[in-house]
Amino acid sequence: MATITIPKKECQQLLERALRYDYLRQIIEEDLFASPPTRSIKEIVKAFQKTKKYNRKFIESLKKGLKRSSYFRA
Repeated sequence: MATITIPKKECQQLLERALRYDYLRQIIEEDLFASPPTRSIKEIVKAFQKTKKYNRKFIESLKKGLKRSSYFRA
């Protein structure tokens, strides 16, 4: 077995890339087309509001879009 020496910075970059690759691979392996856990528009909107990351305009747009969907119910 041969020994290879690389700089610490390069080693950290390679390790970071490997971890990102593993993370993406795990996401892709999951069932991306599974149904959402709830069909309630109210529950979904409340969950988005609870995070306090989205403004009122976005929440209203989300609500409008969910109401157009035949999958979700009010």
